[in-house]
Amino acid sequence: MEELVSMGFPTDLAAQALAATGGDSIQKATDWILSHQTTTTATSQPKLDRFLLPNSKTLNPKRLKLSSSSSSPSHQPLSERMRPRTLDDVIGQDHLLSSSTSLLRSAANSNRIPSVIFWGPPGTGKTSIAKSLINSCKDPSLFRFLSLSAVTSGVKDVRDAVESAKKLNLDGHKRTVLFMDEVHRFNKSQQDSFLPLIEDGTILFIGATTENPSFHLITPLLSRCRVLTLNPLKPNHVHTLLKRALNDSHRGLSNSVEVDDSVIEFLAHNCDGDARVALNAFEISATMATARGGSVSGVVVSLDDAKEALQCKHLAYDKAGEQHYNLISALHKSMRGGDANAAIYWLARMLEGGEEPLYIARRLIRFASEDIGLADPSALNQAVACYQASHFLGMPECNVVLAQCTAYLALAPKSVAVYRAIENARKVVKESVGQNEGVPLHLRNAPTKLMKELGYGKEYIYPPNDPSSAAAQTYLPCSLLHYKFLEWPEGDLGNLQDQQHNFK
Repeated sequence: MEELVSMGFPTDLAAQALAATGGDSIQKATDWILSHQTTTTATSQPKLDRFLLPNSKTLNPKRLKLSSSSSSPSHQPLSERMRPRTLDDVIGQDHLLSSSTSLLRSAANSNRIPSVIFWGPPGTGKTSIAKSLINSCKDPSLFRFLSLSAVTSGVKDVRDAVESAKKLNLDGHKRTVLFMDEVHRFNKSQQDSFLPLIEDGTILFIGATTENPSFHLITPLLSRCRVLTLNPLKPNHVHTLLKRALNDSHRGLSNSVEVDDSVIEFLAHNCDGDARVALNAFEISATMATARGGSVSGVVVSLDDAKEALQCKHLAYDKAGEQHYNLISALHKSMRGGDANAAIYWLARMLEGGEEPLYIARRLIRFASEDIGLADPSALNQAVACYQASHFLGMPECNVVLAQCTAYLALAPKSVAVYRAIENARKVVKESVGQNEGVPLHLRNAPTKLMKELGYGKEYIYPPNDPSSAAAQTYLPCSLLHYKFLEWPEGDLGNLQDQQHNFK
């Protein structure tokens, strides 16, 4: 009730709207009022008029009814309203657009659109560039832009699009540009359906994906399309976009909205390069300030409004996607480089992103043998104990256990001698050098009389009985006697702690 009244609606009308809509949503109540608007009521809500209709000094009931429609631009999110219309309007992605001879600008200038796949994080301009590319062509009337999403579409929708594209090709010279958003959500057979269409030129294909195409798109599709990578927007790019939204009286915020520079700086530096997040938070900030009520000169959006609208930052992490592998690689390499500080940071990123702690613990066990090995044999005990403790405790209590083990492994002396030894041995085995050669007779066990008669175990020297002679005994097949798999300093491997200072 108070929020509706603060927007300028009369108390009795606000109560009537809440009663009619069940009282559970201010948005529903507002829509009900707008759909039942009268001229008398229209003039009683200057605050709402000032925000929703910036170019109108007095509220027009007909215009207000139109703006309540879901197809009206005024009801689109700010990020959609401010979407660039040509390539010149696109902010950021200079590596794709700054040069007049770049692939996209050359395609627009020559009216020859290639089949491409845009790969990048959310809110970096994949859809915007696709639409702007068509509008920037020398003759945009040659193309029809058809947008589908793999989230809501299937092969049937693609077939329908193809049929309409074929009719356009027969009836005239207009080409169909099929834009498939979230194309990585299509399975292999669904992606296969694009191949002949791209091959024979029935459609011009533009795909958009937030996932690594190498993992999620089939090779034949990648062969037919050029993959263009988009980067997260820099703070100065987002700053420019927010300023544009503030100053655009037609598509942006209201002229009566005043925004402190600290608001724009905060959003630009805390949206993780996602323009959609920044613009939508910007609009929510203005909505909150409008509902709260402004000064005589207008609505003032404060830094607190921006913080409330943005809430907490979203951690970009996908337990089954590229971020999963990128972060575990960063953790592994930081420990290998002896940087415990960085290793704990990457560990925290994974845990906060929702990674399974036992997965991390398993990777630590592998690291203890692969990168530390005999340089500190107790590292393996530490890693196994970490896994068990993490299993007992679970999250969030096991986070400190994982951090302790991560720090220990990062600071421990390193040796890849064992790792290289097993890899060298595997290589020799796979290359069939001595692979099928029999075990030397003196190394074989002889549990039966016949086996003893055949020479099994003959001339074997039992080391505890004769340590000096046992050292001269051979343990490899004859063809492999010259191979040395484990490169380690001479000495007693059982006394490794005394040798660590000599190992390099």
